[in-house]
Amino acid sequence: MSRIGRLPIDVPAGVDVKIDGQTVTVKGPKGELTLTVASPIEAKLEDGQVLVTRPDDERESRSLHGLTRTLINNNIIGVTQGYSKGLEIVGTGYRVAQKGAGVEFALGFSHPVNVEPPAGITFTVEGNNKLTVSGIDKQAVGEVAANIRKIRKPEPYKGKGVRYAGEVVRRKAGKAGK
Repeated sequence: MSRIGRLPIDVPAGVDVKIDGQTVTVKGPKGELTLTVASPIEAKLEDGQVLVTRPDDERESRSLHGLTRTLINNNIIGVTQGYSKGLEIVGTGYRVAQKGAGVEFALGFSHPVNVEPPAGITFTVEGNNKLTVSGIDKQAVGEVAANIRKIRKPEPYKGKGVRYAGEVVRRKAGKAGK
């Protein structure tokens, strides 16, 4: 039995969970998220808890059991607390500025790079070198942060670029001097 999959998910006050066949809808103070559960796995709502069960011990059922439970739990956390990912811009002349809902990056290119947030994602700029990506969908927040980081990854010689908050960039020595 999956150690994660067998754990019940407590539904906090103010969160409404509806299970209609394979569709799990979670509605909370920050918004609403929907998840389609993969076919062999079943989710049930019993006295304030969501239980995820699997019909057999087939390989596919075992692999989807813990995943499904975690995805439902992520949706519940998302509609109550939300998710955020911090990004830091490191480098001389590298900066970020808020432009309406989107942000504009100066990352050493000959042109500024504009990024517009997709639906459900908000950008918050602190100073001129910190950016926070936040929203209720954990997967969407992580994907948007990864796409912004991909614009200018931190390079190993000087460490310049866009990195996650708290990310440690391994540095290389570079050319040996005379």
